[in-house]
Amino acid sequence: MKAGIVQRKCTDNIEQNRQRMAEGIREAARKGAELVVLQELHNSLYFCQVESTDNFDLSEPVPGPSTEFYGAVACECGVVLVTSLFERRAAGLYHNTAVVFEKDGTIAGTYRKMHIPDDPAYYEKFYFTPGDLGFHPIRTSVGRLGVQVCWDQWYPEGARLMALQGADILIYPTAIGYESSDAPDEQERQRQAWTTVQRGHAVANGLPVIAVNRTGHEPDPSSQTHGIEFWGSSFVAGPQGELLYRAPKDEEVTAVVDIDLRRSEQVRRWWPFLRDRRIEEFGGLTRRFID
Repeated sequence: MKAGIVQRKCTDNIEQNRQRMAEGIREAARKGAELVVLQELHNSLYFCQVESTDNFDLSEPVPGPSTEFYGAVACECGVVLVTSLFERRAAGLYHNTAVVFEKDGTIAGTYRKMHIPDDPAYYEKFYFTPGDLGFHPIRTSVGRLGVQVCWDQWYPEGARLMALQGADILIYPTAIGYESSDAPDEQERQRQAWTTVQRGHAVANGLPVIAVNRTGHEPDPSSQTHGIEFWGSSFVAGPQGELLYRAPKDEEVTAVVDIDLRRSEQVRRWWPFLRDRRIEEFGGLTRRFID
């Protein structure tokens, strides 16, 4: 399968962002992509740097204007498309939602972000209710997509549950970067840890992984921090964690990567982790902490 990734800077102009994403999708399709993955909350700046009720105006229903727009682009290009939207489910109820489109532009499925961070400059708990759709792969014409969103990528449980339900690939739209006051060596440790933990999901489950991050600097509207320098570095890993592609930290890119989905079968024969799981001993995983 040929998978396309679109790594972009975002601006405060929503329509401009949507059009630039559409250009990236079309470019990936021209390069032969059958699947295209966008970054997290790509329609706008990363508004979660501050807590402001005005930002709820950025949300929209699913289906709604953006699903109509991206569905039309998916249909035009004949690609399966993974997008990321600020979903208005009801007044006062909002989600960080990935929407997957089939090649004909119809919605193949949705996933609502399950793990919601609340850290300086990442005040997502103010905006998003944790997802309630569970961890279930979305069936498409290119395979079963185990889609999660950003902070979910740090947790092994969701990846495993996707794998146990037959996911062919794990996919993570992302918005993550440096706080500029961190020392350069700390910044690099964070970026490498982000890559490593997801490559670990690939190894542990014998599945390819696609992670697509935004790039560029976005200022803090409150001026309490120096803003976020999103570290790009979008990548594709194979089922043994091998890097098939890694984007630069600070450049916009549209890349298409060949992924051999058949390889997962062979890797799992060599490393039969699913066979050897001691499921009868894992009950403690449902507890917050074991005292």
